Amino acid sequence: MARSPIWRAIADTLTAEIARAHYAPGDRLPTEAELADRFGVNRHTVRHALAALTDQGLIHTRRGSGAFVAARPADYALGRRTRFHQNLAAAGRNPARDITRRQTRPADAGEAAALNLQPGDAVHVIEGVSTADGVPMAAFRSVFPAAQLPGLLARLTQTSSITEALVAEGVADYTRATTRLTAIAAPATLALLLRLPEAAPLLRSTSVNIDPQGRPLEFGTTWFAGDRVTLTVTPD
Repeated sequence: MARSPIWRAIADTLTAEIARAHYAPGDRLPTEAELADRFGVNRHTVRHALAALTDQGLIHTRRGSGAFVAARPADYALGRRTRFHQNLAAAGRNPARDITRRQTRPADAGEAAALNLQPGDAVHVIEGVSTADGVPMAAFRSVFPAAQLPGLLARLTQTSSITEALVAEGVADYTRATTRLTAIAAPATLALLLRLPEAAPLLRSTSVNIDPQGRPLEFGTTWFAGDRVTLTVTPD
């Protein structure tokens, strides 16, 4: 009788273990050498099994780091009041944010146009990575008019919440005026931040938020990991 190839049996075993939560989303699987020892096969056979799991979207590999269990997609609503922590908490996830850059510099032409400034006017630039349950969901860049929010960067040394920092700067509310979504392939730098293979699919959101007086407050770009987020446009 014909039998399944050994790589398929290994893939089925790992699939079942992921389904039973032996490995949580974001966990690194054992190395190829460890799996080869476990199943008594060569590493080529293990690579074949891992490739099958990658094709199914169950894992993703990162060069030099190994294979990781893919996170289940998080529902993320894009509405007039999009708030990262509130969105993911409402979906039952544990949100966190790591800010990797805080800088004040001259605005470029695109930033100036979005924020109704002159090119060269001072802007605050904030970059970082947003996670859910410890898994990177998105990389972001937010640009704010520095003259309107002089103490923003200092506030962000005390909190990772941009909303809280804005409240401390006197901005009690802000809403989204425009959003543009584009599908792109992940360049190497973003792939590294998001723990994705290079050229993995990303959803890029470019938006402008305004304050209660209708003045442009934030020009933001977010790169969502395409297989980890389900974006929903809400009618509010």
